[in-house]
Amino acid sequence: MKVVYMFVAILAFTSSLVSAYDPSPLQDFCVAVKEPSGVFVNGKFCKDPKQVKAEDFFLHVEPGNTNNPMNAQVTPVFVDQLPGLNTLGISLARIDFAQKGLNPPHTHPRGTEILIVLEGTLYVGFVSSNQDGNRLFTKVLNKGDVFVFPIGLIHFQLNVGYTNAVAIAALSSQNPGTITIANALFKANPPISVEVLAKALQVDNKVIDDLQKSSWYDQN
Repeated sequence: MKVVYMFVAILAFTSSLVSAYDPSPLQDFCVAVKEPSGVFVNGKFCKDPKQVKAEDFFLHVEPGNTNNPMNAQVTPVFVDQLPGLNTLGISLARIDFAQKGLNPPHTHPRGTEILIVLEGTLYVGFVSSNQDGNRLFTKVLNKGDVFVFPIGLIHFQLNVGYTNAVAIAALSSQNPGTITIANALFKANPPISVEVLAKALQVDNKVIDDLQKSSWYDQN
């Protein structure tokens, strides 16, 4: 009887883990389409399998334009850019950095990220949760180095080399989402109350007012 209870407990535990991530597909593919069709899977309508073509699984990615306030550009390859990713539980992004380019602190609420440096030198890091003491984990990465950012944790990448840098990030969701911390706080629509942010950040109301009036660049 104890074995049965243990089996049930393990099954319940593994089921809860599975439900925390993108559900596994029950068909070969479900190419996403915008127009309504007969099947709606994981937030997207499925294209008629008989109409699916090789192009639905293909995308050419150009280098990103780093001529912006962050001197960096993220080019996502999520389900919205590559419909064939729908239900497959993976995606990626190309990140281009000019000198001193920054991919600012952000999170992916639905995906763990693993990053490999193709060119250049990056200073990368993430911050653990409140429960773990908000510890900062950082590393300087060179060409060929790999680093993992756990799901949902705030992380960043900064070009600290003397040349441009390029990295590829793979994520464990076809639609991992991105929340840029500064944009979420100071570019919310409608704006978050000045009183709320001033008290939370322990600064004067005028500081928050100035930040909310600033121009916040959206890399994604």
